[in-house]
Amino acid sequence: QVQLIESGGGLVQAGGSLRLSCAASGRTFSRNVMGWFRQAPGKEREFVAAVSGRSIGTYYDDSVKGRFAISINNAKNTLYLQMNSLKPEDTAVYYCAARSSDTYYLTRVTQDYRYWGQGTQVTVSS
Repeated sequence: QVQLIESGGGLVQAGGSLRLSCAASGRTFSRNVMGWFRQAPGKEREFVAAVSGRSIGTYYDDSVKGRFAISINNAKNTLYLQMNSLKPEDTAVYYCAARSSDTYYLTRVTQDYRYWGQGTQVTVSS
C-alpha cells in the first residue's frame, strides 16, 4: 500500500522559511513525477511545484518561482519543499502527490497525480 506522509508545516512570520518533507512508502518513485499542491480555505487545490525522478527536471508555479525549491532524495524516497521569503498568501494546507506512471513529464494537473498525502498546515502571519 502506497503512503505519502508530509511533515514540516507550522506557523511562521512573513519573510521566514519552512522545509516540508514527504516520506513515501510502499513503492519507489525514482522514475515518477512527484509534486506539491496547496489548498487555502474556500479555494481549490492548486499546483505549487513538481520534480521528475532523479531530479531531471523541475516546474514551478509563477507565484512561488524564486522563493520555493523542490527536491527529491531517491535513496530515501523522500520529497522536499524548501520555502523561503514566505508570504501570508502562502498560507494553506500543503499536499504531497505522486504520479503512478513511469514518466518524466511534469504536469500541474491535479488529476494526473494518483497518490496523495494527508496534508500539512502552513500558516504565515503578517
